[in-house]
Amino acid sequence: MDFERLNVWKRSARLSADLYRQFADSRDFGFKDQITRSGLSVPSNIAEGMTRPSANDRIKFLYIAKGSCAELRTQIYIGMEIGYIEREKGYLWVAETKEIAAMLTGLIRKQSDFSAD
Repeated sequence: MDFERLNVWKRSARLSADLYRQFADSRDFGFKDQITRSGLSVPSNIAEGMTRPSANDRIKFLYIAKGSCAELRTQIYIGMEIGYIEREKGYLWVAETKEIAAMLTGLIRKQSDFSAD
């Protein structure tokens, strides 16, 4: 399956781009690097996983993407707390990470069905 056709990949790539735009001018390079890396990790691991030949490999990378999604959500909460992210935008991003994680869970289940065959 072409990962570019997956809505979960599209949404996570869009979120990653939003993060890069948000923090383009940030001088806190540690925070900027961490939040953009975790955001970038989600669509990157979906892409890498979906190009793997075995369902078990695909599942492994999808779990990594899901973990990165949780990491990103944590950083968004911290960013709101320290005033780097406006609460309205932050809560939209939190909701998006929750939806992406749920979509990843569904994709993992689907891949698990393939590995059982």
